[in-house]
Amino acid sequence: MSGSSVVEYGWRRMAVTLAVSLATMLEIVDTTIVNVALPTIQGNLGATIDEAAWVVTGYIIANVVVIPLTPWLQRRFGRREYYAFSIIGFTVASMLCGTSGSFTELIMWRFVQGIFGGGLISTSQAILQETYPPAEIGKGQAIFSLGVVVGPTIGPTIGGIITDQLSWRWVFFINLLPGLLATLLVLLVLRNPEKPQRLPLDLAGVLLLAAGIGSLQYVLEEGERKNWFTDSGILFFAVVAVVGIVAFVLWELFFTKTPVVDLHILKNRGVAAGSLLGMTLGISLYGSVLILPQFVQTVLGFTATLSGYLIMVRALAIGLLTPFAAILVTKGKVDARWVIGGGFVLVGVSSAMQALVTTTSSSFWTFAPALIVGGVALSQLFVPLSVAIFSSAPPQDAPKVSAFFNLARQLGGSIATAVLVTILDRRDAFHYAMLAGSATLDRLPVVQFLEHGTPLQLYQLLSSQALTMAFADTAWWTAAISVVLAPLVFLMRRPRAGMPALME
Repeated sequence: MSGSSVVEYGWRRMAVTLAVSLATMLEIVDTTIVNVALPTIQGNLGATIDEAAWVVTGYIIANVVVIPLTPWLQRRFGRREYYAFSIIGFTVASMLCGTSGSFTELIMWRFVQGIFGGGLISTSQAILQETYPPAEIGKGQAIFSLGVVVGPTIGPTIGGIITDQLSWRWVFFINLLPGLLATLLVLLVLRNPEKPQRLPLDLAGVLLLAAGIGSLQYVLEEGERKNWFTDSGILFFAVVAVVGIVAFVLWELFFTKTPVVDLHILKNRGVAAGSLLGMTLGISLYGSVLILPQFVQTVLGFTATLSGYLIMVRALAIGLLTPFAAILVTKGKVDARWVIGGGFVLVGVSSAMQALVTTTSSSFWTFAPALIVGGVALSQLFVPLSVAIFSSAPPQDAPKVSAFFNLARQLGGSIATAVLVTILDRRDAFHYAMLAGSATLDRLPVVQFLEHGTPLQLYQLLSSQALTMAFADTAWWTAAISVVLAPLVFLMRRPRAGMPALME
């Protein structure tokens, strides 16, 4: 079968879209919803901070290892069967996470959940790309983008409400009904673009990929917590990551006739540039999501629920404006490179606005203008970028394109997290040293403060101010990274006349 044979219309298209949307939201929301509940989980199961971090780290490591393998798995077992199996596995693992009686058990099931989650996200995007006809590709990618871009935003909101009102276990239990409905719809209406094929397993490629990508993800997730390369474990896994990835690339390109990951797709300039921009999108998206919730909860004393409501301001802007981006790109009257580049610049503007209002006296609505601008920016990024990268390759390569694009986006988010957490820690120490060095008894404000306050209160004041300045610095860095990387969009080719995307 060709890719065009699975284009759907009417109620069948609606059913496929609903199923894919549910599955996408399951995976995307789950990457952030757990973060809010971590302190509660840690307390209830008696875990240390380092152990608690593995609830997130284990999931993401499994996730990024599986994503590049999904095109092979779809061809081997059939996309419909593999997709349904992934949803079922994800849902069952979610239930087992919620019933875990120990922290070790929870981490184990989170890893399993990550394995199945890796089969959802890139497969979802490829399905929507092929379900909609070429003239309406923007609609399918707009729907997918709402899950990818809005998901990380509403995850903390949902997690905060559930944790505050119910129990951390319901963070996992809420996946049951959407998972069951998505599975039923997939089995009823989704069609395979091609029959399952008997493909030999490139075991060496799988092992090298797991060692390289898994180790890289571990270094990014745990590096700052363990003080980077001063820790022997981080140094070891960094070496494994480099050796593993290099060996994997060489093996897949030159030493096996049946590669488990087709790296030759990256010879396509549109796919290679689009994947690089996908990493930039991950940096901009997850970087901006990471900073603000931590600040308002740590310094301003917001509850998890209120912090989630704050991020929802941006989600509303994204939801309202994403359809306009789809229309703009589908019409083909605007060079999508300028739309994408402008989106990255607007992300930078939004982060700069956030940095300017990051103070110890900021309130809920202080951040609204910056969040609205950020929502406008992100609404103009994902759809044009997705349409561009898919249109640069033949339809039959959609699963490969989706896998590389989503892997790059996930790694970009991990890089952003690692860099920004490191900046936050280093700048906090720097600002505190500067403030403490000037807080001497020969300064009148210090003397006046100590007449009514205690040294402990002075320390708390200086610590709060230093941390606030450090959070502002991370926002400035996010702004700079987004703007500096924006010109990468011109690595893509100019679109042909009348075409909605950046064709090869």
